[in-house]
Amino acid sequence: MFAAKNFFLTSSILVTPTVEYLVVAGGGGGAQYTGSGGGGAGGFRTATNFAVTAGVAITVTVGGGGSGGVSGSQSTNGSNSVFSSITSTGGGGGGGYTGSFYSGKSGGSGGGGPYAVGSAGTGTAGQGNNGGAGGGSDSGGGGGGASAVGGTGGASGGNGGAGTASSISSASVTYAGGGGGGRYPSGSAGSGGSGGGGAGGVSPNGGSAGAANTGGGGGGAGSNSTAVAGGAGGSGIVIIRYADSYPAATSTTGSPTVTVTGGYRIYKWTGSGSITF
Repeated sequence: MFAAKNFFLTSSILVTPTVEYLVVAGGGGGAQYTGSGGGGAGGFRTATNFAVTAGVAITVTVGGGGSGGVSGSQSTNGSNSVFSSITSTGGGGGGGYTGSFYSGKSGGSGGGGPYAVGSAGTGTAGQGNNGGAGGGSDSGGGGGGASAVGGTGGASGGNGGAGTASSISSASVTYAGGGGGGRYPSGSAGSGGSGGGGAGGVSPNGGSAGAANTGGGGGGAGSNSTAVAGGAGGSGIVIIRYADSYPAATSTTGSPTVTVTGGYRIYKWTGSGSITF
């Protein structure tokens, strides 16, 4: 009886590793109109030693990027990304003008503020940083990033806040950079933060989109035409890994990329799905 009991304990340990995870939400969209705010980066969460249970399907949700403001519509926040009980919050949309000024939205990282009102969105503790305030000289603030607040608008649009590097995929990749603020009518727009943030636009241009699967915020527009859009936020990503001495997952959905390298089994989702150990 003792030998059998010990066998089952050992078997349970073998098929239920603890995992390291990276969960990045979708970035917020940049705003429209003159000096508008850049979108905030999607929330960035990572940790080790997360316990999983054999035979139980774990939900994986990859959040989409928020839309850039256009034709009188406000920019929108990115969508949340989820792994099991871990939720990263979508980035905040940038602040702009749609008949009246509106502030940057709060999110994983906050959206940058518009040039006149200036108020920026706030980030979520442990996931990102605040956006930068807009300036009074037609310059939007930069969206916040995982590692830094967005830049304040002034003589140029505020730069997007820097993202954070992770080597969970076996190579160092930077995620969750904020979008740059727009600038009107001339001069320099804010640059996108490292980690996929889109650059702001200078009149007559719109903002650039955040990079896909980075959670980067979209850049704010520089044009005074409501037909010119802010940049869309970049979609998020979910990656997990665990020691390759443990067996492969029994099933997955969502077509994750699976690699075995450096002593780890690595599962990377760019679309929603699940995993069962």
